[in-house]
Amino acid sequence: MRVMNDPQEVSAAAGEELGLSEWLEVTQERIDAFADATGDHQWIHVDPEKAAKGPFGATIAHGYLTLSLIPYLGAQVFAFAGEGAKINYGCNKVRFPSPVPVGSRVRSRVKVLDVADIEKGQQVVLQHTIEIEGGKRPACVAETVVLLLAA
Repeated sequence: MRVMNDPQEVSAAAGEELGLSEWLEVTQERIDAFADATGDHQWIHVDPEKAAKGPFGATIAHGYLTLSLIPYLGAQVFAFAGEGAKINYGCNKVRFPSPVPVGSRVRSRVKVLDVADIEKGQQVVLQHTIEIEGGKRPACVAETVVLLLAA
């Protein structure tokens, strides 16, 4: 895991790929829990029998479930050290090029796209590419924005 200890180290990482997370299996239990948390119980996600006859041959993870794995997977790849607040500021762009069938394993490839100084610290734009083991296209490509505020 890459730990960036100070603003200079964060700035120096601009343009760098930070690495890969471990693989994580996307289980039906995880998909069902996400459906319960969000109220999105569309059959393509939660009805294995019906989904088996559907376009993907099995249930698939919600796109937003895949997106929500970014903090967990990203924490395996990098960390910003220091006492200041680290705030998720939003996403510049999110795409879901490929569905994640139940039982698939995913991981995140993380790259620092940009680092900018702001009044109270730094703004960091990260690209998270959620790969599917054996897949030709990623499940998700998201640009996330993190604010690193001075202590």
